[in-house]
Amino acid sequence: MGFGSTTSTAVSTALLEDFSLEMTGKDVGKLEGARDSIPRGTRINVTFLGNEDLEMRLAAARAVKRLGFVPVPHISARRLGSRDDFEGFLAGLRADGTADNVFLVGGDPSVPEGPYADSLSLLRTGLLPEYGVRHVGITGYPEGHPAIDAGALWSALSDKHRALSEQPLQGGIITQFGFGVDPVLAWVEEVRDRGIGLPIRIGVPGPAGVRRLMSYAARFGVGTSASVVRKYGFSITNLMGTAGPDRFLRDLAAAYDPARHGELKIHFYTFGGLRATCEWAARFRKESLA
Repeated sequence: MGFGSTTSTAVSTALLEDFSLEMTGKDVGKLEGARDSIPRGTRINVTFLGNEDLEMRLAAARAVKRLGFVPVPHISARRLGSRDDFEGFLAGLRADGTADNVFLVGGDPSVPEGPYADSLSLLRTGLLPEYGVRHVGITGYPEGHPAIDAGALWSALSDKHRALSEQPLQGGIITQFGFGVDPVLAWVEEVRDRGIGLPIRIGVPGPAGVRRLMSYAARFGVGTSASVVRKYGFSITNLMGTAGPDRFLRDLAAAYDPARHGELKIHFYTFGGLRATCEWAARFRKESLA
């Protein structure tokens, strides 16, 4: 299954080099089961959910490191009840040797549980480098956010980029997943036009049930059901089926211009399917080179 050109094939396979994954604190058993299918050194983000406690989050990051991968613990600003909670989590990561990389999110609660309203407020504390953090991931929303207007999203991204540059921290962007390549690359171009040169990981749903994909699309406001079906290429009449990001990645490879878009990589939202996602990625690379 070729791409019709050596160039697009090379770009496609390059996009899948050094991909990253996402798991929850409850997915440690699944990570253990998938370890042989995940390339060593893969960056694995560990979520910060409301139904997880401190020890579960720390234990998940330790497991990622123990199995030969790079832990990227999430820190949810609105779920932190106090500065002590923030420092306690950072101190635990430092003690475990898992503090090098973190990913900052605002979090789902409509009202902050403590003093931090957003991820920028975490950056501005200056605490991250004090606890050994060297690389900070921040969020990007190519297709917008259902609760935040576009102007506020761009201001927040620029402010976080500035805050990173003022500290001894490296940074990168991971986008919320989308189903259409055109809005994603248009957003990337605007990021670059705004002078933000950070590496970007494009969020992509791993292979998952169609019903689950549609549910997440609705939750994050990434288009109507009809537009998702059109862009992603699966059948809305077969909600029990499974869809993978094949079409999205082929279209992305065909349109990606490193000179214009800068450094792009892929971040898979696995929905718990760590093994399925990595096995899919290996098959896709093999087919692309065939």
